[in-house]
Amino acid sequence: MSRIFGPVPSRRLGRSLGIDLIPFKTCTYDCIYCQLGRTTCRTLERREWFPLDEIVAELRDRLSSKPDYITLAGSGEPTLYARIGELIDRIRSMTDIPVAVLTNGSLLWREEIRRELLGADLVIPSLDAGDEVMFRAVNRPHPGIAFETMLDGLAAFRREYHGEYALEVFLLASHTGIREEVAKIRRCVERIRPGRVQLNTAVRPPAEDYAAAVTPERLETLAGMFDPRAEVIADFRNVHGEPEFRGGREQVIELLRRRPCTADDVAAGLGMHVTEAIKYLEELTREDLATLVSGHHAGRIVYRAVRVCPTARGKDTSSQGGR
Repeated sequence: MSRIFGPVPSRRLGRSLGIDLIPFKTCTYDCIYCQLGRTTCRTLERREWFPLDEIVAELRDRLSSKPDYITLAGSGEPTLYARIGELIDRIRSMTDIPVAVLTNGSLLWREEIRRELLGADLVIPSLDAGDEVMFRAVNRPHPGIAFETMLDGLAAFRREYHGEYALEVFLLASHTGIREEVAKIRRCVERIRPGRVQLNTAVRPPAEDYAAAVTPERLETLAGMFDPRAEVIADFRNVHGEPEFRGGREQVIELLRRRPCTADDVAAGLGMHVTEAIKYLEELTREDLATLVSGHHAGRIVYRAVRVCPTARGKDTSSQGGR
């Protein structure tokens, strides 16, 4: 499978060309809100999971797409890739397109990992809790990661890194989307001192049904608790409505009209990355053009197309999936 995906539309990064360095759901966390489902390999082991030379060669062939960012992210925690520093250096040697790293920040207490990320233009780590108890409840980290250790790593990287540092805070209505918990997170943010804070929430189906989203209005209110004010980045828009992405959107809905599919099914059937597929599926669901099949099937989320009456202006009138 290709390790390069996109460019995909991103609210933060514009047209982002992604590099997926890690096998699907290989991570240091098992976050209850993850759009990719539950972690199947929770680990602290760093490896060259895929050959570096092959990734670089494939990336070189995709630079003609002229993305706004080359983004190290994807299906797992990218800092588990043992040669991530070398990859950043090689990208910088062949293009001036800025490099972004989206990381959960769980391993920044390791000096070698902080050093390897220094060459990136933008690093966006995460902080989803303000204490050990909530950290365990929301992120479900590997037993080898303690909250204070993780927090120390986020602060240490901020002191050493001279690029753009944005901290993503993922809030859940059922856990952290209340003022008392946000106040704890704010105190941690004051210790880290990032360049800016970005608030997100579960706009796509989460790993656990009880990981409930915070409303846009509530996010805006909670953003005011940070100084300076946090930026709300939760993507409630139809980002695939632009002309260059419309073709992929139509392919997804046509596939769902033929048969119900998981995000993996869509990705495999249309030759796109699973994170691209999830974004399309979430938007189609929000617009009532697709729906989730009742219940999870063997732990998987299944989608189907909604048969729409031409006079209903996009609303479901029959609840019957197309075949």
